[in-house]
Amino acid sequence: MSEMITSLSNPLIKQARALRQKKAREEDGFFLVEGLAHVGSAFEAGWKIEVVLHAPERLRSDFGRELLEKLELARIRCQPVSAAVFESFAEKENPQGITALVRQRQASLDDVLAAASAAFTPVFIASVAPQDPGNVGAILRSLDAVGGAGLFLLDGGVDPFHPSCVRASMGAIFHIPFAQASFADFVDWAAQRDLRLLATSARATSDYRQLRPDGRPLVIVLGSEQKGLSAEQLDLCPERLSLPMRGKVSSLNLAVAAGILLYAFVDLKSS
Repeated sequence: MSEMITSLSNPLIKQARALRQKKAREEDGFFLVEGLAHVGSAFEAGWKIEVVLHAPERLRSDFGRELLEKLELARIRCQPVSAAVFESFAEKENPQGITALVRQRQASLDDVLAAASAAFTPVFIASVAPQDPGNVGAILRSLDAVGGAGLFLLDGGVDPFHPSCVRASMGAIFHIPFAQASFADFVDWAAQRDLRLLATSARATSDYRQLRPDGRPLVIVLGSEQKGLSAEQLDLCPERLSLPMRGKVSSLNLAVAAGILLYAFVDLKSS
């Protein structure tokens, strides 16, 4: 077993703390995965785990000890650290005592499409410049729950490897394929692949419940939390749909809207 790290100035600990920032994640190519369930999901899904940092004082459950045994049997470095050192890079209060540095994966648009199941009409989400990492993680979680096909992140916005996104996905980030692209490139690509783009807009005249599948893969296109889709972006999407608002609020949370539409459009019976 490796000697316990107790110094905050240890290079590995400095690297873990730095990965809480987007710039460091982009330069390093790794991201942080915190918690028993999430580290276990990354391992089971076959993502490349560089090192696991664990605080023995906090990691006392049978499940935690069994997970460490599996990781060590797979020849993954499992490095013990003191509780104080662990808390220096942990995101959560009262952390479970385990965090992994995991290698990022970059998928292409075609990779996401190829991964779609043939058992039902594939349904995707395309999110344009999302600003809240929790929303992106929750969308990944909803996609996983309904058997959705994948996520397209367009025109920047949230880094999908942000710790809050990883945590909110509840492990779905390791199972649901996602790709990043510009909106213009995505629209051109989607037209070439005969994907059906369904743009969401409060001003759309068609209710989402009026949609009838035509056999083509569906892409639900969502605008940013603050601005929605621009007029130019709406013009590039052949169909527009609205979620009726009966109360006084003018909009829904991005992840909530995505979840409603996913459950409406995915044929769970045929999956």
